[in-house]
Amino acid sequence: MRRKLFCLTACALITLTSWAQQALFNGNDIVSPEVKNDCSVTFRLYAPKAITVQLTGDFLSQEKNGIINMTEEKNGIWSYTSEKLAPELYSYKFRINGMDYLDPSNIYMNRDIATYTNFFIIKEKKDDRGYLYSVNAVPHGNVLKVWYDSPTLKMKRRMTVYTPAGYEKGGKYPVLYLLHGAGGDEEAWTTLGRASQIMDNLIASGKAKPMIVVMPNGNTNCEAAPGEWSKGMYKPSFMGHAGSKSIATMDESFPDIVKYIENNYKVLKGKNNRAICGLSMGGGHSFDISKRYPNMFNYIGLFSAALFMGNNNPQKETLEGMESDSAFKKEISTLFNAHPKLYWIAIGKTDFLYKSNAEYRKFLDSHKYKYEYYESEDGHIWRNWRVYLTLFAQKIFK
Repeated sequence: MRRKLFCLTACALITLTSWAQQALFNGNDIVSPEVKNDCSVTFRLYAPKAITVQLTGDFLSQEKNGIINMTEEKNGIWSYTSEKLAPELYSYKFRINGMDYLDPSNIYMNRDIATYTNFFIIKEKKDDRGYLYSVNAVPHGNVLKVWYDSPTLKMKRRMTVYTPAGYEKGGKYPVLYLLHGAGGDEEAWTTLGRASQIMDNLIASGKAKPMIVVMPNGNTNCEAAPGEWSKGMYKPSFMGHAGSKSIATMDESFPDIVKYIENNYKVLKGKNNRAICGLSMGGGHSFDISKRYPNMFNYIGLFSAALFMGNNNPQKETLEGMESDSAFKKEISTLFNAHPKLYWIAIGKTDFLYKSNAEYRKFLDSHKYKYEYYESEDGHIWRNWRVYLTLFAQKIFK
C-alpha cells in the first residue's frame, strides 16, 4: 500500500512539474508589455476561453475610466496597443471575465498595501522621469534592511537605509529621513517610490548631494513589513497590523531612529545635516516631528500631507481652527523662529487633502512664515510623490 501511494505521489509531482515547466517556457513566447520605439505599448494575454478581456491601468485616459477592452486574435491571444505614453512608471492589470489578474508575461510587480499590480517604465532621454526611475549605468548605492532598538515603543523595529555610492571609502554624509503613507511600510519608498534609483541618478548627475536616506516603518504598532516579523503572514491593513496597539506615536519615538543612525553610520550631525519629508501619513508625521523637535531639521518636506490636528476634527483643519489652537500656534511659532532653511509643501490639484493643506498655507501666510509651495496635476498618487522626492532631494543640503 505504501509503495502504491508513493508511486501515485511521485507521478503527481512529475505531472505538476512538467506542467509548470511547460507553462514557463510557453509563457516566454508572449511579449507583454512590449514598449515600442515610439513609446506606445502593446499588451498581450493568452486566454483562448475568455469571454471578455480588459486592461486596467493608470495610463488610460479619464474618458476610458482607467479600463479598456482588448481585442481577441485568432490564436487565442488578446491584445491592446496604447497611444504614445510620456516618460513615467505605469501600473496595470488584466481583467478577465470581470476578475482582475496579473500579467503572467511580466515578472515586474509592486505591492501597495494588500494589492499587487504589474508595472513598466517609459523613458526617452536622460533625466526624464522614466530615466530617473530606471536602473542606469551609474554608480549605485546600497540598500539595507536594518533592525534597531526602539526603547520608546519597547520593541526591535526594522527600517530601510540607503547609503550612496562610495560610502565605504570614507567621509561623512547628511541624512534624509523619508517617510511612507498609510498602508505602507519600510519597503514602500524603495519599491513603489523608486527612491534608490532616483537617488543614484540624481547623485550621479550632480543634481543632489550624496546623502544617506533612512526609510523607517511609520506603523508604530508593527516591527516590520508584513511577513517580516513575529506576527507572521497576515493580510496588511491600512494602518499596519489590525490586531496590534501602539504605546507611543511616531513623533514620540522618532529620536530612537535618529540615535541609531547617528551611532551606527558615518553621518554629519546637527540640524544643518538633517532633512525630513514624507507622503500622506508620512507627511503628517513630518509635520508633527518637525514641530515637536524644532531644532532637529533644517529641511522639512510635506508631500500631500495628512495634517494631524485635533484627532481628525475637520474644524481644527480650518484657518479658524488653527488660529484658535494656542498650543499649535506656539509650536509652529517655535519651529519657524528656529529658521529652517527649507519648509516645502507639495500637493496635487485634485488631492482629497488639498483643502486642509490650503488652509494650513493660509495660516502660514497670515503669520508671514516662509515656505515654498509646489502644486502638481492629479491627486493622491505615487506618480506625484516620486516627483516630489526628486524635486526635494535637489533642494536640500546645498
